[in-house]
Amino acid sequence: MKQDTSYVASIEIGSSKITGAVGVYSSERHSLEVLAIEQEESKDAVRYGIIQNPEEVAARVSRIVARLNESQAVAPGEVMGFYVGLSGRSMHSIPSEVQLHFPEETEITGEMLNRLKEDATTIDIGSNAEILATLPRSFQIDGLETTSPKGAIGKSIIATYDIIVGRTELRRNLLRALTERCGLQVKGVGVTSLAAANVVLSDEEKRLGCMLVDFGAETTSVSIYRKGALWYFATLPLGGRNITRDLTSLSILEERAEEIKCESGRAIPRETPSTLNFNGIKLSDVSNLVVARAEELVANVIQQISYAGLKEKDLPAGIVCIGGASNLNGLLELIENMSEMTARRGALRADIRTIDQRAKRIDTIQVAALLYQAALAGVTGCLQTPLPETEEPAVPEDTTETEGKEEPAPARTGIFTRLGSRITNWFNSPSEDESELE
Repeated sequence: MKQDTSYVASIEIGSSKITGAVGVYSSERHSLEVLAIEQEESKDAVRYGIIQNPEEVAARVSRIVARLNESQAVAPGEVMGFYVGLSGRSMHSIPSEVQLHFPEETEITGEMLNRLKEDATTIDIGSNAEILATLPRSFQIDGLETTSPKGAIGKSIIATYDIIVGRTELRRNLLRALTERCGLQVKGVGVTSLAAANVVLSDEEKRLGCMLVDFGAETTSVSIYRKGALWYFATLPLGGRNITRDLTSLSILEERAEEIKCESGRAIPRETPSTLNFNGIKLSDVSNLVVARAEELVANVIQQISYAGLKEKDLPAGIVCIGGASNLNGLLELIENMSEMTARRGALRADIRTIDQRAKRIDTIQVAALLYQAALAGVTGCLQTPLPETEEPAVPEDTTETEGKEEPAPARTGIFTRLGSRITNWFNSPSEDESELE
């Protein structure tokens, strides 16, 4: 394997599903391949993005790991740890402005910027919350805005940071499930929505101004970008499951309500109301419930623009939607009808592709985004291959006695060996002397 190749594993724990994946990243090509992906339902174990039952989550994660280890992309290796994404209704951003003043014109150094970032985190976030990320929004030197403050000259610098905070239970329960119960290593923690923005939104969209909306089962995350940086982040306690539960009022089980929502639900009412009756359920009743809840969800999403201190015209790149609930029929059209903005469905960049064909049936954006972020962060040690067993030194044979004998069949190798130069270096293959084992 080339030196520029690294293997990473990530896991995304949502309110409806837990998804784990293994990928390989090439720093030379700046590309990521998702080699294997597995998924388990998380219903009743995770609520609003927060792990409620670490024991049950651990059991489902263990099943995901077992299937990943059995896949051709990993065998004979073993997943040892994950880069993990955080999401949950408590997560939001807090702007923090800090500044430095100098007696005379001074060159801005990296140490000064580090001090500003540290000072920004001294804000009060409450006793039951912790800081998950600190992102720079803007810099002003002597009143002039700049995106490259290091090396500039001035008498003052003012910096605005967005502090991403969340309840302490988010990280604590995650560690309980993965580390204490599964014995896995947490190689790093990232904010899922922010990781997704880096692989879905273009730099141009971020500079122009846009909103990324992750419609989940029980929560909806809103990330607003402007002038190339995060401007606002919030998590709403609403999602696609709200629509499903509304449909259970038609005297059906939640599983059946989910099927009806996906098959017949529309965020926008039909021009001609349906008179069809399906197994005793009026489709007109389904339409009324779906439309009402979808309008409430979209109205809350659009309202976040004003909460960010902006107007719709400040986001000319529009709204980009991801997440399972964004697949509701007519949702994008509803967004455009209720606002003066364009809406599109987000997709992974061309330099991120999936090798595992099952990924076509799975929403891979979030977990692939975490793989990509882990690779850029230099995360290592997610995968490991078993060391070869120690054997007794072979006794040299008389070659004259072996003439005419059939050569032994080559040992079976896993996918890592079969990939040849792209992989063997990563697994720290034994030296030539050590590899001559029978």
